Amino acid sequence: REREIMVSRVHKRTSLCRSIQQLRSITNSHARRRTSVILDASEYIRGLKQKLQELNQLAVAAAQNVIDYGPMPMLKVEQQEEGFMIKVLSQRSCQGLLAFILEAFERLGLEVLQARASCVDTFCLEAFGIKENNQGTHLVNARVVEEVVSQAIQNWSEVTKQH
Repeated sequence: REREIMVSRVHKRTSLCRSIQQLRSITNSHARRRTSVILDASEYIRGLKQKLQELNQLAVAAAQNVIDYGPMPMLKVEQQEEGFMIKVLSQRSCQGLLAFILEAFERLGLEVLQARASCVDTFCLEAFGIKENNQGTHLVNARVVEEVVSQAIQNWSEVTKQH
């Protein structure tokens, strides 16, 4: 019975020595005493936690940067027999963009006959507009509409980057 207890103690001590040696190796500790190795390990863990926190802060900052200054919305203008089909798409919500685009339609003198818009997770606008009273239709073509709406998107982008 005494022999079993002694063998058990030797196994425990050997196991503890192995664990301390592994801890010393992982933490690059040169301490000889067990308590010093454990103190070095706790300091090592604190340092890892701090590095992790810094990396998380950088990741959050990078994500906000993508949200705030992500790629510009895509614009497509198609001239049709009676008017223009204008499509604006973005992978983000683009808060306030719709107002800028509607102001551009007003500057062009476009009357929106039909529109579909979503601004929740992404931004999507499909609008069919005609020149009001069909006056000056020959002066407004798809290129002009695209330039004016593109400028409105650019203006929106500059305003949102300032905030």
